[in-house]
Amino acid sequence: MEVTFDGGKVITAHLNGHTIRTDQPEKAGGGNSAPAPFELFLASIGTCAGIYIKSFCDQREIPTENIKIVQSVEFDKATRLPSSIKLDIQLPLDFPEKYKSAVINAAELCLVKKTINHPPQFEVVANMK
Repeated sequence: MEVTFDGGKVITAHLNGHTIRTDQPEKAGGGNSAPAPFELFLASIGTCAGIYIKSFCDQREIPTENIKIVQSVEFDKATRLPSSIKLDIQLPLDFPEKYKSAVINAAELCLVKKTINHPPQFEVVANMK
């Protein structure tokens, strides 16, 4: 992945032929033209759980059109960091009851969530080129 600075507060990640733009809200000096990096981080949690739920349902030919995940975050006032992230998987009334706990287990397989639970070591370096 390569990250570029594209004017104003726009920062773009380039990976695998994709570009992921970020910006800051206007109150933070940005143009609000794209999600902020932290918003993408939060979105990666819900969408990761979602793909595992989608795969689980596809394998059992369960329609997913009426399933949604509502994600909520509570923040620690002192650190301003998330203290709790909740994924509420909202299932339609006709969802097979026997799969309710299994769909929760599928969401728990999310690699983003697992990475947060077992954080990697970070190394930041700078090179003159």
